[in-house]
Amino acid sequence: MSDEDDEEETPAVELGEGESVEGAPLARVTSRLTWPQQKSEVVRKEGESVIRTPDGPRSVEDVLSEVETAYFASRREFTEAVQSVVGTGPVPTE
Repeated sequence: MSDEDDEEETPAVELGEGESVEGAPLARVTSRLTWPQQKSEVVRKEGESVIRTPDGPRSVEDVLSEVETAYFASRREFTEAVQSVVGTGPVPTE
């Protein structure tokens, strides 16, 4: 028996008592897609999904309407395009 089996399982990050944050993390949306992917296909498959942004929740379709790229060769390319529109930083919780 290893020492790891004896340790009590606890979450890596404690969850707060406040309101939940609306929207999904961008990584959750990107993990549901395969790459490469056309922008129109991303909108068709995930356009109604709401992602968390520093300025509050936004739909994927709304964000992609501001992206000029029509084809994403990789998850990284898609993520960078989305972050160029919404930015990076803390997500408001209130």
